[in-house]
Amino acid sequence: MKTDHGTRRLDLADTRSFAQEGAGQARRLRLASHAHTALADLWDEAVAPHGNRAREGIALAAVGSLGRGDAGPLSDYDLILVHDGRTVGAGDVAEIANSIWYPLWDNGIRLDHSVRTLGECRTVASGDLSAALGMLDIDWVAGDPVLVAGVRQGIAHDWRANARKRLPELVESMRARHERHGDLTSSLEPDIKEGRGGLRDMTVLRALAGAWLADRPHGDVDDAYARLLDVRDALHVATGRGRETLHLDDQDAVAALLGHPDSDYLLTGVVDAGRRISHALEATLRRAGQSQRARVLRVGPRRPILTPLGYGLYEHDGEVVLGPNHADGHPDHLLLVRAARAAARSRIPLSPTTIANLSRGLEPLPGPWPEDVRDAFLDLLATGPGLVPVWEALDLAGIVELWIPEWKAVRSRPQRNSVHRYTVDRHLVETVVQAYERRADVSRPDVLLVTALLHDIGKISGVHDHAEEGAPVAASIARRMGLGEREAADVELLVRRHLTLIEYATRRDPQDAATVAALAEAVDHRLDLFEQLRALTEADALAAGPKAWTGWRSGLVDELTAQVRASLTARPAPSFDDDPASEVLADALPALRMGEPFVRVTRTAGGAEVLIADRDRLGLFADSAGLLAATGVLVRAARVRTIDDVAVNTWQIESPFSELPAEEDLVRGLAQLGRGDHGPLRALERRRPTPPPLGSPPPRATLVPGGSQTATVIEVRCPDRPGLLREIGMAFTKAGMAVRSAHVATYAGQTLDTFYITAADGRVLDPPAAAGLIGTVIDALDPSGTV
Repeated sequence: MKTDHGTRRLDLADTRSFAQEGAGQARRLRLASHAHTALADLWDEAVAPHGNRAREGIALAAVGSLGRGDAGPLSDYDLILVHDGRTVGAGDVAEIANSIWYPLWDNGIRLDHSVRTLGECRTVASGDLSAALGMLDIDWVAGDPVLVAGVRQGIAHDWRANARKRLPELVESMRARHERHGDLTSSLEPDIKEGRGGLRDMTVLRALAGAWLADRPHGDVDDAYARLLDVRDALHVATGRGRETLHLDDQDAVAALLGHPDSDYLLTGVVDAGRRISHALEATLRRAGQSQRARVLRVGPRRPILTPLGYGLYEHDGEVVLGPNHADGHPDHLLLVRAARAAARSRIPLSPTTIANLSRGLEPLPGPWPEDVRDAFLDLLATGPGLVPVWEALDLAGIVELWIPEWKAVRSRPQRNSVHRYTVDRHLVETVVQAYERRADVSRPDVLLVTALLHDIGKISGVHDHAEEGAPVAASIARRMGLGEREAADVELLVRRHLTLIEYATRRDPQDAATVAALAEAVDHRLDLFEQLRALTEADALAAGPKAWTGWRSGLVDELTAQVRASLTARPAPSFDDDPASEVLADALPALRMGEPFVRVTRTAGGAEVLIADRDRLGLFADSAGLLAATGVLVRAARVRTIDDVAVNTWQIESPFSELPAEEDLVRGLAQLGRGDHGPLRALERRRPTPPPLGSPPPRATLVPGGSQTATVIEVRCPDRPGLLREIGMAFTKAGMAVRSAHVATYAGQTLDTFYITAADGRVLDPPAAAGLIGTVIDALDPSGTV
C-alpha cells in the first residue's frame, strides 16, 4: 500500500498527468475515490490482527476537504478514528490508529488525526468552532458506518440547536481570519483558502445552511467555488507543495496549467470568484440574522415593519425591498436605480430578491437614457460610501453591464503595482466615493462623478495609454447616459488629462511659468475645468491607496494648483438663458386680475413642471418652495423671474410618495400664504430637520463679484434635502431681502443655486448688508445649527 498510495498521489503533481486528468470536478472525484480506496485497504491491514473484535464499534472517517470530496492533489488528510468506547479495548484502538497513521506519514502525507468516541466528538465540537465546522462534513471511510452516521447526526443536531449562540462566534472568527489573511479581491498574492472570498468561506456558507438559519445561494457561487478549487489544484501541481497562497512567481505556471492566456486572466478569475463567494456569504449571514430575529417569541400577530422610502420602496429588516404593490416586480431600470439609490443613501443592502425581481428579463438601456433614469443614476453616484456594496451587488447580478457594457472589460481586472490596492473596477467606484467628498469644490458635481466612474475605463488588455484610449470611450458613455455635448466633451478631456496634474506636479517645477502654461493649456484655460481636474486628481490618488497621495505629493499638487489658479481668468458671472416667462403672463393675466395666483402643472417623463405666477411680494419664493415641499415632492430645478410686478416661477419636480400636487390645491395654498395664513405649511414645519448625508461637505454661500450691476448675486452650494429652498427663501425674507431672479439646479445630490437679491426698495446691497445676509443664509443651511 505504501508504494501504491504514495506513487498514485504524487503522480498528480506531474504536469502531464494533471493535464490528462480532465475537468476539475471529475479529477477531484477520482482523487477522492482513490484516497478512500487506499485508506480502506490500509484499514483492512490495520484491523486484520484484531479479528472480529474490530468489525463493529470502531470506524475510520474523513473530515475537512477529504470528507467533502474536494481535496487537492497535495491537500492534508484530516482523519478521525471513531470508537464507541466499549466494543474495542483501548489498547487495540491505539494499535489500529498507529497502524494507519504511520504508513501515511511514511508516504509524506500531511496528516491531522484524532481518536475519539461519539461523546468526545460532540464535546470537542461544542468547544472548538473549527472542529465543529470540519465534523459537519464527516464522511465514512471504513469500519462501522452506523457509528460515523451517529457522529454526523449528533454534530448536526448540536449545530442546529446552538445556532443562535454560535452565529456571533462564527462571524467573529470569520472577520478575524479575513483580517489576518486579506481579501481575494484586493491582493496580488491572494490566499485562496483563508482569505475573504476563499475556500474557507464556502465552508462557512454551507455551515450556515446546515444550521437551518438560511438557505444559501447556488449556481454562480458554486461555479466560483469550483474555479477556486481548480486554481488550488493547479497551484499544488505547479509548486509540488500543498500551498494555498497564489504567489506572483507561481501565477504564470498556474495559468498555463489551466489553459489561460496569461496570469492577468487567471487573477481576474480568482477575484471574480472571490467576489461572488464573499457576496453570497454576506447575504446568507444577513438572512441568518433575520431568521434568528424572526424566531424571537412575540405576542400577537407578526406583521412586517415597513418604513417607506418613496417610489413604492421600503426598508424591512435592514434591507431595501419592494412594497406590497410591487412585490412580484417587473423589469424596470428606473425603479431599480431608485432602489439602489435608496439603499446606498440609507447604508443598508438592497434585497437580492428585489434585485432579481426588477432585473429579470431586463434589456440594456437605450441611448440616450431617459432623463429620469439619468438623474436617478447621478444621484446614486452621489451617495458616498454607501455606493460600494450596492454597486457590488448590482455588478454581480449583471446589471451594471446593462447600463455600461464597457464595464465588463474592467471588471475584476488586477492592477499589478504596489500603489493600487483594488482591481480596476473597484478602484473606479472608490474614486467616485472620494469625488463625492469633493463635489462642493466644483461647479458641476455630476460631471466630476461621471468622470471619476469612467477615468480608467481604458485599462483593458493590450492598451498602452489607458487615458488616451479611454477618453473617447468615456465620452461615448456620457452621451449615452444623456449628458449634453459640452458635458461629454468635458468628460473626455478630463479622462485624457486625469494624470496630467500629478505628473506635472511631481516631475516638473511648479514655479516654472512653462509648467503653469502647459497645465492651463491642458484644460483649455478654463478655471472650472481645472477645478474638476484638481478634485479628480485627489480622488483618484486617495482611492488608489496611501502610497499614491503622500504629504509630499499633496504639497506639490497644492503648490502647482495655486499657480494655475492665479494664471487663469476668474470664473465668468452666472448668466441665464432666455426664459419664456413672458409667454406665461398671457395665460396668467385673468387669474392675476382677480387677485389670485396662477398655477399650471404639466406632467413630464421625470415628474412634472409646475408654473406659478403671482403678484410679487416679499416671501413669495419661500412660500412657493415650502408649499411644494409640504406636498412631498422633490425639486430638481427651478427658474425664478420677475416681470414688472409679477413673479413667474418654473419648478421641475419629482413625486416619490404620492400623486402630483393638484393645481387647485396649490392655488388655494398660495392664496392662504399670501394672506399670512401659514396653515398649508404646518405639516412641513412639524417635520424634523433632515441631517445631511454622512461625509457631506459643509454648506457654502458666497458672493459673486461683478455678477450684476442691479442686484447682489449669491451662490449657494449644499447637499440637497427636502425643504431646503424654503429655508433659503425664509433667510432672505427674514433679512428683508427680495429675490429678483434665481437659477436653482441639483447635480448629483448637490445644489448649485444662484440668487439675484435686492433690498426691499430694489437697491443693490451694500457690503455690510451683503456680509450679514451671507451669514444668515449659512445658518439656515445647517439643520443642526452647528455651522
